[in-house]
Amino acid sequence: MANAREIKGRIESVKNTQKITGAMYLISSTKLRKAKLALDNTRPYFDRQETVIKRVFQTRPDVDSIYFYPKEGRHPAETYAYLVITADKGLAGAYNHNVIKRAEEEMRRHKKVRLFVVGEFGRQYFTKHKIPIAQSFLYTAQNPTFDRAREIAGVLLDEYHKRHVDEIRVIYSDLANGQEAQVLMRKLLPFERTRFAADGSGKVEAFNEYEFYPSVESVLNNVIRSYISGCIFGALVDSFCSEQNARMTAMDSANTNAEELLSELGVEYNRVRQAAITQEITEVAAGAKAQRLKRLKEAARRESR
Repeated sequence: MANAREIKGRIESVKNTQKITGAMYLISSTKLRKAKLALDNTRPYFDRQETVIKRVFQTRPDVDSIYFYPKEGRHPAETYAYLVITADKGLAGAYNHNVIKRAEEEMRRHKKVRLFVVGEFGRQYFTKHKIPIAQSFLYTAQNPTFDRAREIAGVLLDEYHKRHVDEIRVIYSDLANGQEAQVLMRKLLPFERTRFAADGSGKVEAFNEYEFYPSVESVLNNVIRSYISGCIFGALVDSFCSEQNARMTAMDSANTNAEELLSELGVEYNRVRQAAITQEITEVAAGAKAQRLKRLKEAARRESR
């Protein structure tokens, strides 16, 4: 059994760890609010871009673009590009493992896959398991910005334009109903034409007649590039928010466990301390008794003389 000093040392250690987990909880909470605010501030811009794309399809329903499936003669994809978004570190529960598990499940379904990774955790995992990475974006997954999203979009679009890949997908975590995280697999390119219809049935909501310059195709292609950047930025922010939410949950659980452990250690410390006090009292009483017996024996010996 540990002595009182050892138990007291453990209590201090748990309290120090609890201070760290509490600070991490507050930091993650602040980062989560800032990331959500950044996404909310940029979302109207990309909503307007989607509106422009809808207007293009109202004006020219049969417009031809490499970013959309053809209306007829669609060919199945051969090479798939996967953008996998993870965190830079752990301490976030099962956040990283769920993303990687989903990515491996998806990639096993195809023979030809090109992997693109954001986040140090995913980069180290795939490297350790000798899974080839086409490109790893070496900046941090923390505090996502639109400039980073534009850079990622440029790389993926370059692969798409050169016909190195036929389909681009992104795997990331998102907060369902703002609380529970879920791993999503979203197809970026090519788009379904019905995606930009008002009701998803191919019927586009009514817009006025618009004139596009220099051409419908050039306007569509230009908007799509920016729209893809916006989709990636949204995925980066959603993933970052999910990471912070998972870390808040993990730290809250750690704090709860620390409280329970401190309670158990407190009881054990009091028991050991009480046992030590009882032992000291017993030893003092035994010593006093021994001294008293000794004095009685000496007294009896003197009387016998």
